[in-house]
Amino acid sequence: MGSDPAIVHRHTWIDALRLFAGLSMVGLHLTADPNGQPFADATAQERLVPMLLRAILYTARTELFLMISVLLLLMSLDRRSRSYSDVMHQQARRLLVPFLFWTGFYALYGLIKAQAFGYFANEIARVTDPTRWVGFLVLGDVKYHMHFVPTLFALLLFFPLFRVAERHPIFGLSVIVTLLVKRHVEGVVYSELWASDALPFVVRLVKVTTYVGYGMAAGAVLGLWRGVSAQDRVRWVPTLALFASFLFVFKLISTWHVVQSGAWDFTYEPRYWADFLMPVLLLLMCMCLAERSWPMWISQVSKYSFGIYLCHPIFLDVAEIFLRTFAVSPAVQVFAKLAWTLPATCGFVFILSRIPALAWTIGLGPLPRLRRVQDAQFYS
Repeated sequence: MGSDPAIVHRHTWIDALRLFAGLSMVGLHLTADPNGQPFADATAQERLVPMLLRAILYTARTELFLMISVLLLLMSLDRRSRSYSDVMHQQARRLLVPFLFWTGFYALYGLIKAQAFGYFANEIARVTDPTRWVGFLVLGDVKYHMHFVPTLFALLLFFPLFRVAERHPIFGLSVIVTLLVKRHVEGVVYSELWASDALPFVVRLVKVTTYVGYGMAAGAVLGLWRGVSAQDRVRWVPTLALFASFLFVFKLISTWHVVQSGAWDFTYEPRYWADFLMPVLLLLMCMCLAERSWPMWISQVSKYSFGIYLCHPIFLDVAEIFLRTFAVSPAVQVFAKLAWTLPATCGFVFILSRIPALAWTIGLGPLPRLRRVQDAQFYS
């Protein structure tokens, strides 16, 4: 961002969303057991607090991160127009080079947790299988959070469409259509390809193409922010908040199903719409409040959000390894992991940002041996 205080103030609403999205992903992964399940061996009463916390944090999701990234790209293009090839070359350098670094890191680091939890042989077989590396590099499935980077890069391939929505915000409503397509096409894909090795690749293809709707929504939000007066936008907040409240009720109903069953709820249709539309409403509501007074420290801290997202599993794994020998309730596990993982991750990311040779791994420095691109950094 520039040094003009007015410009910084004007963009703090975006920084607030970035920070919330980054921190919520940490909380999201904290509220599952080491196997990624909703504490299936616990009682319903023991699952209640972690699942309620998860319901609150899951309002952000990685979809909010995706829309913020699209928003920032479109803003940079408005400042300085570039060709399609130039944009994608720059995004490949900013996203895929750090992605390759962390893919290699987590392929090795995951062996520590595998050793502690007794599946070391299976993990060794996984990371030494050349065919699995296709998934690591294309799908980002080396670790549960790495899918975000290749998905974002693939989504940005469609950025010219998002510029259309910026000029004509009505196209932002296409997110509803694309989510409808996603819901029903994925159902067919899973039923027809369940035992096929092609399943995760086809699912990702469906996800990326239907997530174009999120890019259109981000473009529309940018168009509305610039084309509608602040006074008029503020008037939309009560209606948007009402819609968000309705969606959150659906999330709570789904959460209750999870608390009772000890399994993730994939059958409750309103949950799907609540999960996937809530990030759009969050973006819209913050856009409506863009000109309000936001704490300026948010902009300083938010630049670390991408690093927090990338690095938090390092310390979450340590916490889960430590806690595995203690018979404590799910709530105690969650808050113990939070008390360790969040400050440890933040401190680690801050240290990385101060080391020129490593800052690029979290999007805060020039790539090694490459000339710094002079326009604003994508994640800072």
